[in-house]
Amino acid sequence: MKPVIVAVFVMIVVALALAGRAMLRRGGSRPGAMWHALAWRIGLSVALFLCLLAAWRLGWIRPTGVPLTR
Repeated sequence: MKPVIVAVFVMIVVALALAGRAMLRRGGSRPGAMWHALAWRIGLSVALFLCLLAAWRLGWIRPTGVPLTR
């Protein structure tokens, strides 16, 4: 499960880098390249969140968290 999470996170960072590159290259990049990369990043982020939520509900992963002490 961890390698899949890391792979999707890397894909999110790559999509962010592609959007940044498209934003810096105004005339050289194809029209809409930045929006396309950002749309991929948002879609991957939402998919990762939903997969983590489903894995938690199915009992595949358990949040450890920090115990609250008062």
